[in-house]
Amino acid sequence: GMRIELEGLWGEVLERREGALMVLRFSDEAALERVGQVPLPPYIHLPLEDPERYQTIYSRVKGSVAAPTAGLHFTPELLHRLMGKGIQFAFVTLHVGLDTFSPVRAADPRDHPMHKEYGELTPQVAHQLNQAKAEGRRIICVGTTSVRVLEQAALKAEETARLKRDTLTVENTQSEIGVHPGESEKGIEAFCGWTDLFILPGYHFHALDGLITNFHLPRSTLLMLVAAFTGQRFVQHAYQEAMRQGYRFYSFGDAMLIL
Repeated sequence: GMRIELEGLWGEVLERREGALMVLRFSDEAALERVGQVPLPPYIHLPLEDPERYQTIYSRVKGSVAAPTAGLHFTPELLHRLMGKGIQFAFVTLHVGLDTFSPVRAADPRDHPMHKEYGELTPQVAHQLNQAKAEGRRIICVGTTSVRVLEQAALKAEETARLKRDTLTVENTQSEIGVHPGESEKGIEAFCGWTDLFILPGYHFHALDGLITNFHLPRSTLLMLVAAFTGQRFVQHAYQEAMRQGYRFYSFGDAMLIL
């Protein structure tokens, strides 16, 4: 592919994707750390004095172009206090894509081309979440990014269970092999791969019991996900109340807990 050479650094185009997206390879990753800037939402116009302000305290894996901003509210002290109250934490990965801030321009949101993002939910986390469900405990997602990974993992579990049912012979009834109708809806399966799951009002949630989320941009896929979980009337009421109370919106703004 095309190769660009600078002083002591070169970059090569490996792949061209939709729109202006390209996959690049650079000769010196450390140089990117020195001269690059943290990608920020379009409504933040100045570089951050401290890039760590746009990182959650539990971020580990590089790859996302935007922070899961609901997690910015958590400090080490807050995590410690919550754990002291018996609340357990499970960590998932979603590499947020460039399109996360793109508004839905289609008249019918179902016609919106949903971007793909790479996510991972490990077998250990799947076991932890399934055990919590079995014990009647609630799963509260921190941010819409966590919701997408969790629901994708639950849909994968449902698809796996459906395929198992479809492969049964006529002689093997469900009762004989211990499979019960609806069992797949209760499971969460390990997931590692790309997801373009677009959650709109009318979506049936499989694993989510509560959500902590910031206040989002109008016509964003994130706002539509929240409306799918709460109902559109609730979202409208919550946003009107937030404006009356002077809450801050967007990435560095306030958050709400939805149960």
